Amino acid sequence: MQTTWVVVPTCLPEILRRCHVCASERFRTSGKFRVNANHKLLDAWLLALCTGCEETIKLTVLERTNVRSIRPELLDRLHRNDPGLAAELLQDPTVRRRNHIALDWRDARRLETSGPASPDTEDVPGERTPADVAAAQPEGETLEVSVRFAARIPVRPVRLIADGFGLSRAEVERLVAEGNLVSTVRLSGKLSADFTFTFKR
Repeated sequence: MQTTWVVVPTCLPEILRRCHVCASERFRTSGKFRVNANHKLLDAWLLALCTGCEETIKLTVLERTNVRSIRPELLDRLHRNDPGLAAELLQDPTVRRRNHIALDWRDARRLETSGPASPDTEDVPGERTPADVAAAQPEGETLEVSVRFAARIPVRPVRLIADGFGLSRAEVERLVAEGNLVSTVRLSGKLSADFTFTFKR
């Protein structure tokens, strides 16, 4: 049997960077930008608030950039405080490196699952959980799961699989060790790209 899981963002992730005021290490952003023009040069920042003291920091998006070199669509999205643009920029490795930040997606994502997509079955969304599907598998059969990412959200496959099947991480690691959970990718590391794994019952 085959099924597909999708990792989707539910909101903007928390930003991990040390606050110089209260020593907190977490900031949140509502997706608001500040744009400043100096003659033909433009600066743009994404604003974020410390979760401890609400100090505002500015994450550099554009720095001393000639206005003519900026796409009109990008300028418009900056002026409109487009939350979609904030999400895109936070996922941009260049922006993260420039601002010395990391992201915490723990409470900003969810796993969407569907029932088995086999030729003989027609799924009714929401009727069967992945745990139900796994439990209903006849002995010796395999379930192939394709995991897709709607955004570049780094996750540990072992944790994702545990969440999807309603198992503990230790149980998933045991299944991997026994060879009943296999993949071409390393399941114990972090991934943000599509992958497939097979569950053998």
